[in-house]
Amino acid sequence: MAGVTEEEIRKRAYDLWEKAGEPSGKMDAFWYEAEKELLAEAKDVGEVPPGMTDNLPI
Repeated sequence: MAGVTEEEIRKRAYDLWEKAGEPSGKMDAFWYEAEKELLAEAKDVGEVPPGMTDNLPI
Protein backbone atom coordinates (compact mmCIF):
# COMPACT_ATOMS: atom_id res chain seq x y z
CA MET A 1 0.00 0.00 0.00
CA ALA A 2 1.75 3.14 -1.18
CA GLY A 3 1.24 6.41 0.65
CA VAL A 4 1.54 10.01 -0.36
CA THR A 5 5.20 11.03 -0.50
CA GLU A 6 6.75 14.35 0.41
CA GLU A 7 7.90 14.71 -3.19
CA GLU A 8 4.34 14.28 -4.48
CA ILE A 9 3.11 16.92 -2.05
CA ARG A 10 5.94 19.27 -3.04
CA LYS A 11 5.11 18.94 -6.75
CA ARG A 12 1.37 19.45 -6.20
CA ALA A 13 1.98 22.44 -3.91
CA TYR A 14 4.23 24.02 -6.52
CA ASP A 15 1.60 23.51 -9.22
CA LEU A 16 -1.09 25.05 -7.00
CA TRP A 17 1.21 27.98 -6.19
CA GLU A 18 1.96 28.58 -9.89
CA LYS A 19 -1.74 28.45 -10.81
CA ALA A 20 -2.48 31.00 -8.07
CA GLY A 21 -0.07 33.48 -9.65
CA GLU A 22 2.99 32.70 -7.50
CA PRO A 23 2.00 34.75 -4.43
CA SER A 24 4.70 35.32 -1.83
CA GLY A 25 4.48 34.14 1.76
CA LYS A 26 1.78 31.48 1.37
CA MET A 27 3.69 28.28 0.63
CA ASP A 28 2.49 26.44 3.73
CA ALA A 29 -1.13 27.03 2.70
CA PHE A 30 -0.36 25.47 -0.69
CA TRP A 31 1.50 22.60 1.01
CA TYR A 32 -1.50 21.78 3.22
CA GLU A 33 -3.92 22.05 0.31
CA ALA A 34 -1.73 19.75 -1.81
CA GLU A 35 -1.46 17.24 1.02
CA LYS A 36 -5.22 17.34 1.56
CA GLU A 37 -5.93 16.80 -2.15
CA LEU A 38 -3.45 13.95 -2.52
CA LEU A 39 -4.67 12.16 0.61
CA ALA A 40 -8.26 12.49 -0.58
CA GLU A 41 -7.28 11.04 -3.97
CA ALA A 42 -5.37 8.20 -2.31
CA LYS A 43 -8.30 7.51 0.00
CA ASP A 44 -10.61 7.25 -3.01
CA VAL A 45 -8.48 4.45 -4.43
CA GLY A 46 -7.92 2.82 -1.02
CA GLU A 47 -4.26 3.71 -0.53
CA VAL A 48 -4.53 5.58 2.77
CA PRO A 49 -5.28 3.72 5.99
CA PRO A 50 -8.37 4.98 7.86
CA GLY A 51 -7.64 7.90 10.17
CA MET A 52 -4.74 9.33 8.14
CA THR A 53 -6.84 12.29 6.98
CA ASP A 54 -8.35 13.13 10.38
CA ASN A 55 -5.78 15.79 11.30
CA LEU A 56 -5.69 17.79 8.06
CA PRO A 57 -6.55 21.48 8.21
CA ILE A 58 -9.90 22.43 6.77
